[in-house]
Formats: sequence, structure tokens, C-alpha cells
Amino acid sequence: MSGVDTIRLALPGRGYDTVIGYGLLDEAARWLGPLLPRRRAIAICDDTVARLHLSRLQNGLARAGIAVENVTLPPGEGSKDFAHLERVIDRLLDLQVARDDVVVALGGGVIGDLAGFAASILRRGIGIVQIPTTLLAQVDSAVGGKTGINTRHGKNLVGTIHQPVCVLVDLATLATLPLRQRRAGYAEIVKYGALGDAAFFAWLEDAGSRVIAGAPDLLQHAVTTSIRAKAGIVMADERETGERALLNLGHTFGHAFEAAAGYDGRLLHGEAVSAGMVAAFALSAALGLCPAGDVARLRTHLAAVGLPTDLAAVAGAGWSPEALLGHMAQDKKVKDGALRFVLARGIGRAFVSAAVPAAAVRAALAATLERAP
Repeated sequence: MSGVDTIRLALPGRGYDTVIGYGLLDEAARWLGPLLPRRRAIAICDDTVARLHLSRLQNGLARAGIAVENVTLPPGEGSKDFAHLERVIDRLLDLQVARDDVVVALGGGVIGDLAGFAASILRRGIGIVQIPTTLLAQVDSAVGGKTGINTRHGKNLVGTIHQPVCVLVDLATLATLPLRQRRAGYAEIVKYGALGDAAFFAWLEDAGSRVIAGAPDLLQHAVTTSIRAKAGIVMADERETGERALLNLGHTFGHAFEAAAGYDGRLLHGEAVSAGMVAAFALSAALGLCPAGDVARLRTHLAAVGLPTDLAAVAGAGWSPEALLGHMAQDKKVKDGALRFVLARGIGRAFVSAAVPAAAVRAALAATLERAP
């Protein structure tokens, strides 16, 4: 097990380790064994992940005498709703899950968010281990305790903050991930450089394509650096009363883009965040806050690795600045009636502001709809 990185998220009374490396599923008992007093675990995953990775987890825990039962769901964003939440909770209660049991979220962001939410409300809170199998989940959603489901009003509007007891990031699972999914996850890696680490962004400009291709040392460095950045922000602001909002760079725009697409597969979350980051930087430049050269630099890098920098290729009928503003009105970052944006003074210099003129936001939305692909 050489080459394992461990990042401690030190929260009072609920700290945990995020372990990053290759082959961790095969050695899962090393980290999960001490967390499982009943010598059993219940894995929640989708049908695709069950086929690809569940047996490795089961075998890894069986070596320590730990049995694994599983709950499987259909893959995709459509499973992240009240109906599937009820299905998961009913199944866990059928299995007589107790307060000291631990469930394992094995999968991408949909499974991590849904399973985390179920764990947070079942018997007023049981333990959960996050084992993310997509790049996006590994560097973002699996760490930090945010859980949630979608409603017809928008994404992640119902949820809790429920910290896991452990996060295992097995980079070997990414070998089964399609290229489009790896690119989408990479957008969240770029986010960490763009919001607070100019040196990391410069490193990504050189190494990004090889990170996406899966070069082992480069991939591990990028994932570890991203998780360390997120852990530091979460430790400073677990409940998102201030600094943690920086992690939403590109997301205020991106969530509106996803909602407009109806979560129909035309626009993956990371792709929406990619276009959203460009929109946020362009808005910052229009407000006189950010050099135009930094907007161009961000756009150039994202385009170079195959990520969208605008919506011209996916926008359909009904996509208008006004419609997108309507989706933004349901954003979780609305506070005191004002929508907070993550803006930037340049690469690595993001900040949160509620003082953004509506006309400037509308112009930024119009630009991302009209720019040629």
C-alpha cells in the first residue's frame, strides 16, 4: 500500500480521514474494520457500480470477516429524489440497521449525496463511509458532509450536512470511467486552482491533459491537492456561513444551466461548472474586478482539455437569460433575498459578493448562450 496519502479533516468530535491511493477497495478492511462493530456493512450503489466494483469491496471486507449487504439503484440523476430516498430507507430498515451500523456509499455524487442524506435522517443519524468512484465525487462531493436530493424546484434543495466517518478514494476505480466523465470531474479540480491557488492552476495548465488521461502520479497529486484545499475550507467553515461558499465558484451559473437542461444528459455537472466558471470570471471582468487576460486564460485551458466554456452547443428552446435567472432564484445561496455570487479578482483570487447588478448577470448569461461553440 505504498503511495497512500491521508488527509485529516479535523472537526470537533467528528473528525475523519480521507485516504487516497490505488487499490484501496481491496484493502478496505484496514480502514473500515475499526468502524464496524457488528462486522457487517451495507453498501449503497447503482447498478453500474455494483457490476464494476462491488465484488472488490465485498472481497476486501470478507478477508476480515465482514459481510456486505447491498442496496442498488438505477444509475443517473433521476435516482436522486424522494422516491428513491424512501426506497433506500425502507431497505435499510428491512435490514434492521441500528444506530451503531455504518452504511457505505459506493459510487458517484448521486449515490454519495443520496446515501449520505439517508444516513443522516435514519434513526436520527447513522455513520456513513464515502467511497467515491468518479473523479468529480472524489475531489468534491464525497468530502465535507453535504448531502441532498433534487426536487422539481432545483438541485440539492433538500439535504443536510452529515460528515462521513471515513472517505476512501481508490483512484483505480477511475480506470472504468468514460473520458467524458473524467473531463467533467476535472472541472472541479480546475476550480480549486481558479478560486484560491494560482500555482496549482499553472501546474494544471501543463499537466491537465495527462491528469485526465490517468497518469498515476499526476492524477494522485491533482486529487490530493484538491481534497486538501477543500478540507481546509470545510474545517474553517463547516456550515457554509462564509468561506465555504467559495467552493461554489461556477456553481450558481452551473446549477441554473443544469436545471435548464432538465438533467437530461446533455450537460454533466462538471461541464456545467466549467461553463459556469467562465461565466463567473467574465462577469467579474465586466464589473472591472478581474483582468480580461485571466478570463481568456481560464477559457483557453478548459477548452484545451475538451470542456465547454459556453452553452452554445447545448442550449435549446426556452433557454434565455430570463429563464436562467428564474432557475437562479431557487439557488441555495440566496440570502436575505439577494443571490450571492462567487466572483474573482484573478486566477486564484475568488471572493463572495451579493452586490451584483442584475443587468450584469443578465449580460453574462446572454454571452454564454450566444458565443459560438
